[in-house]
Amino acid sequence: MKSDTSLAAAIVASLIFPLLLGAQTAKSNLPSPTPSAFPSKQPTRPIPFHGMVSAVDQKNKTFTISGKEATRMFKVTDKTSIMKGAATGTMKDIADNEEVSGAYWKNSDGSLEAKFVKLGPTEKRAASPAPKASATPKS
Repeated sequence: MKSDTSLAAAIVASLIFPLLLGAQTAKSNLPSPTPSAFPSKQPTRPIPFHGMVSAVDQKNKTFTISGKEATRMFKVTDKTSIMKGAATGTMKDIADNEEVSGAYWKNSDGSLEAKFVKLGPTEKRAASPAPKASATPKS
């Protein structure tokens, strides 16, 4: 009698298990959210840039950097932070043939909005000196 109930339980389990597994892996009919469903959401981090300014439009508050692969035009807004050395700068400080670096957001319409702009050459970081060998012999 004990073997009959064990056999019946095994048969029932073997029939139910695939059904439960299939229910868990079945695809939902609901559409999955796509990145385009949230057009106003910006990436979590801005994208860095560096180059020489090739054109400035003070009226439209834009500047252009001609790069090796592409030319990019950045829009300066009220949110954009501009630094000229250690001091705060303005849009009027951005000039042709000036080295700039910073970061930008890519908007849903494809435009590039500058988050911050640093005017002037980038600072070269000094390499840390290699540790010197001890002059005293170890005995």
